[in-house]
Amino acid sequence: MTTSETLQPLVAAWLPTQRWFAGKGRDATSTVARLAELASDPEVTIWTVRVDYADGDTETYQLPLVTRSEPVEALEHVLLGTLDTDAGPRWIYDALHDKDVTPAWLAGMRDSQTQGAVRFIRYAEEPEDIPVDEPSLVLTGEQSNTSMIFGDVAIMKVFRRLQPGVNPDIEVQGELSRLGAKHVPRLLGAVEADVDGEPSSLAMLQEFMTTGTDGWELAKTSVRDLMAEADLHAEEAGGDFAGEAHRLGTAVAEVHADLAIAFGTREVAADQLRARSIAMDERLQRALPIVPQLEDVAEGLRKVFAAVGDLAEGVTVQRIHGDLHLGQALRTVSRWVLIDFEGEPMAAIDARRELDSPLRDVAGMLRSFEYAGHHRVIEFGYDQQLSYRAGEWSKRNRDAFCDGYAEAAGADPRTHDVLLRAFEADKAVYEAVYEARNRPNWLPIPLASLTRLATDGGI
Repeated sequence: MTTSETLQPLVAAWLPTQRWFAGKGRDATSTVARLAELASDPEVTIWTVRVDYADGDTETYQLPLVTRSEPVEALEHVLLGTLDTDAGPRWIYDALHDKDVTPAWLAGMRDSQTQGAVRFIRYAEEPEDIPVDEPSLVLTGEQSNTSMIFGDVAIMKVFRRLQPGVNPDIEVQGELSRLGAKHVPRLLGAVEADVDGEPSSLAMLQEFMTTGTDGWELAKTSVRDLMAEADLHAEEAGGDFAGEAHRLGTAVAEVHADLAIAFGTREVAADQLRARSIAMDERLQRALPIVPQLEDVAEGLRKVFAAVGDLAEGVTVQRIHGDLHLGQALRTVSRWVLIDFEGEPMAAIDARRELDSPLRDVAGMLRSFEYAGHHRVIEFGYDQQLSYRAGEWSKRNRDAFCDGYAEAAGADPRTHDVLLRAFEADKAVYEAVYEARNRPNWLPIPLASLTRLATDGGI
C-alpha cells in the first residue's frame, strides 16, 4: 500500500510542474494525506496535498493516483515517480489520465457510494444516465482543473484546488437542472469529501454537449471570413455573426432570469455602490505601475468609476455567472449553452457565491466581442483598414448581443450606461495587467477600449 511518507518526496517534486498548481516559484512545503481508496487492483487512491508557503499562505490540492506494478507508456507524461516496495517496484501515475480506472468515479456516483472520507452523489434521475461503460478522454485546455469526456455523453470536471464549501458550479447547475433551465448542461453527479473538517467539492459530472462549438472559435471564424472580403462591411459578409450574437444575448438573459428564480435577488443601496466605486479605483491604482500606459486615461477612468458612487438609486443584484465570455458559451444545433459557473478559481468560495449585478456578465461578454474582433489585427500587425473593420465587427456584435438580451429581459442593459461602462472599464483594466505580464503584443486591445471608455463613454 502506498503511504504518505513514501509518496511525499514524489509529490513535492511533481506538483510544481503542473499547470493547475498556483504556487510555482514560491517557497513552500507540502503535506500529503490519504482521503480514500477507490480500488485495490490496481490501487486507485485520492489524496490531498496541503501546501504551506513561507509567507503564511496555505492551499490544498486534490491528487488522484493509480499505482501500477509495471510501467505504462501511455501514462509516461503523468508519472510522479517509482517506489520500491516489498512486492517490487511500483509506478505512480495521475489516475485521471488512466482510462482503465476512471470509471470508478462514475460507478461511485451511479451507486451513491461512500469510500473513506469521499461521498459520491447522483443528481441524475436514473442510474443508467451515468455512462459508466464509456471510455474517458482528458481535455488538454484546462488551466485550473482537470476535465475528461466519457464517450460523447458526459464530462467530468475534477477540481484540483480544494476550498471549503460546495463549488458554485455544482450549486448553480444543480439548482438550474432542477428548474429545467434550457441554457445550461444537466448536472448528473458530484463528489465531495470532508477536508480538514470542512466539506469540499472534489468533482462534478454533467451532460456533454455533443454538438457544442466554442463561441470564441465561432466568433473568430466570422472575423476571419470578414477580413478575407476586403470590400465588404460586417453585415454583408457571409460569416456575419450578429444573428448568433443576438441569440446568445437572449440566452444569457434567460439564464439570469433562471438564476433569479433559483437564488433570489436583493437591492444594493447607494452607499454600497460607493464602496464598489472605491474598489474599482483602487484596482486602477494598483495597475498603474504595471501598465504605465494607463496614465494617459487614468483621469477619465477615475470619473467613470466615481460615477458609480454617485448613483442616486440602488441596484438589484443576484447570482450571476461571474466569469462570462465567449469561451464559456457553446453553440449546439438547437441553442446556446453556458458552462463553467465556477467563477474565478483562485477566489474564495464565499466570494464566488456573492450576489452581483447581471451587468457584470454583460460587460464580460462585451469585452469578449472586443477581443474576438481585434484578434486578427494582433496576429497580422496593425493596419488602418484592418483595424477599422475589426472595430466595425465588434460594435455590430456587441449591439446585437445587447439587443438580444434586451428582448428577453424586457430591459436594455445599455440604459444602465454608468454601471455597464464601469464594469467594462474595470474588466479592461484587469485585462491590461494580464496582457502586460503575459502577452504584451495583445495589450493594445484593452488599451484602445479604455481610451474609448474614458473619453466618449461609448458602450
